[in-house]
Amino acid sequence: MVTIKSKREIELMEEACKLTAETHNYIAEIIKPGMSTYELSMLAEKFILDRGGIPAQKNYPSGVKGVQNFPATLCTSINDVVIHGIPSKKEIIKDGDIVSIDLVVLKNGYHGDACRTHLVGNVSNEARKLVEVTEAAFWEGIKYAKKGYRIGDISFAINEYVSKFGYSVVREFQGHGIGKEMHEDPGIPNYGRKGRGLRIEPGMTLAIEPMVIQKNPEIWELDDGWTIVTADGSLSAHYENTVLITENEPKVLTMLKK
Repeated sequence: MVTIKSKREIELMEEACKLTAETHNYIAEIIKPGMSTYELSMLAEKFILDRGGIPAQKNYPSGVKGVQNFPATLCTSINDVVIHGIPSKKEIIKDGDIVSIDLVVLKNGYHGDACRTHLVGNVSNEARKLVEVTEAAFWEGIKYAKKGYRIGDISFAINEYVSKFGYSVVREFQGHGIGKEMHEDPGIPNYGRKGRGLRIEPGMTLAIEPMVIQKNPEIWELDDGWTIVTADGSLSAHYENTVLITENEPKVLTMLKK
């Protein structure tokens, strides 16, 4: 069921989303070659806890029998890892890596969800272009995150933009509604048909998140039950924000005002 948020609920979501954005900015300042993804996740966890938030992804259930709950604050997905990379003391960030950091903060009973793909050190032009297109696809999509459009309009716009560059969107995973729960209705695929799907209404809060692969869209799940990688080893990037639907233009909640 899709929830339309009240004015008070929106205020609470804004607090959670502000801390999400602040944490991403902090990560952007400290991420560097030579640090482990475990260290990065622990520093982010302390940052969140010190400011009254809860790392919502930590201990999130997989829903699959025999697969552990997600063990960390961050999803750290490097190069060919699409999503849900598990931080590790053995995984060291290298010069030239692209690192997708997916982060969800729970505060005052509401969630903020965002992802950024970081360019670490001397990144190739091909990798840089992929990251730029992935972020731009989000902005193409939210042109239709407005009253009167449908979810399919957002989905179509994202895929249409990504395809122009010869890239592929991930089809097996999608964006989602968000609020008291991390994942709420509606689902928001990164491909679709114009004019199809749920009609968008003010008060909806949506996590819109293009996940883009450089080449073949086929993906594999690793034995840990979480980590998703590209089947052909090509690069992947991910960009996400929590967005509020208003009577006019959409409001991106997980970016700080400049």
